[in-house]
Amino acid sequence: MRLDRDRGHRAPTRGRYRRVLTHAVLAALPVLPGAVAAEFSPAIVYDFGGRFDRSYNQSASEGVQRFARDTGVTVREFEIQNATQRVQAMRHFAQHGATIIAAVGFSQASAVEAVARDYPNVKFTLIDGVVDLPNVQSIGFREQESTFLCGMAAAMVTKTGKLGFVGGMDIPLVRKFAAGYAAGAKYLNPSLTVFINMAGTTPRAWSDPTLGVELARSQFGRGADVVFQVAGGTGMGVMQAAADAGLLSIGSDSNQDYLHPGSVLTSAVKHVDVAVYASFAAARNGTWQGGKRELGLAEDGLGYTADQYNRGLLTPERIRILERAKADIISGKIVVPDHPSSS
Repeated sequence: MRLDRDRGHRAPTRGRYRRVLTHAVLAALPVLPGAVAAEFSPAIVYDFGGRFDRSYNQSASEGVQRFARDTGVTVREFEIQNATQRVQAMRHFAQHGATIIAAVGFSQASAVEAVARDYPNVKFTLIDGVVDLPNVQSIGFREQESTFLCGMAAAMVTKTGKLGFVGGMDIPLVRKFAAGYAAGAKYLNPSLTVFINMAGTTPRAWSDPTLGVELARSQFGRGADVVFQVAGGTGMGVMQAAADAGLLSIGSDSNQDYLHPGSVLTSAVKHVDVAVYASFAAARNGTWQGGKRELGLAEDGLGYTADQYNRGLLTPERIRILERAKADIISGKIVVPDHPSSS
């Protein structure tokens, strides 16, 4: 499956009903008609932020929605509110007929491992984490490849020669984003300065937009005029601060260009939607396999955005430069580092 690079995203419906289930409600959930005996019954457990987070979880949700539209298959969904609900939700789905359960986010690894051991006949797909069990498919991404292109884009437009990066939780996954971004910027201009700040070391780092504003303003105060956020809800503050200051931000995971038209240079898209869709499709047609998979530019698992919201920033000439670099990354001519210390 291939997604167009310039696909736009509509803003989510804010008033839309969100199913938030407590442990008690989980225990009382009715079994869907025929669910236990169904040959194929997919389910998904989102991580903190929920499926309308305008970022990582929402991308997964879009894959679910597209799969449901294309196949007519109902996908059961759950949005956690506390960490204990991960195991509860997965166990509930497994007990009530789910044949494959997708778990979104590295922090779900321990829950997947625990439940997958107890239900060896149920398939589990874990996004951004690794569990070494035969009934678990672990899907990762070479995030640094798309962020390399975003760093190049930032290098093309900066007027100060200083760029910023605000990450959420300080983990190797986020450091991969930073590594590619810094390497891409310096690929075009080795003299550029890249400021890197993380919002914290606990899950709260993903959900503090006020802190995002503060970190972005600090980097702007040091001269940065483009700041890339990989920080979930915290990143919403980064993007707002950039728009308020008349400067530029870069979105992550989903296409976030529409959030602040003309202020978002581009978004580093991580096609969690493709991963979820492909996993469900493979389970349905009998080709699903456990083990590790890794997606990058070559597999169309990553990309950057060019659409009506940033057309004045990413000109055709700049896109041509980015596309040449993309081809060189796919061919191996450009090898992108996955840690900032090697950029």
